[in-house]
Amino acid sequence: METNKVVIGALLFILLVIGSNFIMYGIARGAARSNQKGFLETLGRSLNTSNLKKNNSMDELRQKMQELNGGKKEDPPDSE
Repeated sequence: METNKVVIGALLFILLVIGSNFIMYGIARGAARSNQKGFLETLGRSLNTSNLKKNNSMDELRQKMQELNGGKKEDPPDSE
C-alpha cells in the first residue's frame, strides 16, 4: 500500500515538472515571437535597453552634479 502512494506521488511530481516546463516554453516562445522577430534579436534588444537606461541615469546624475557645483570641474588629484 505504501509503495502505491510513493509511485503516485512520484508520478504527480514528474507530471508537475513536465507541465511547468511546457508552460515556460510557451511563455518564452510567445515573448520571442511578440514582434515576429528572431529570438536572438529580441534578446539583444532587451539587453541593450538596460544599458541605455543606466547610461541615461548616470548622465542625469552627472548633469545635476555639474549644476550643483556651478559648472566647475574639480581639480584632478596630484599623481606621485
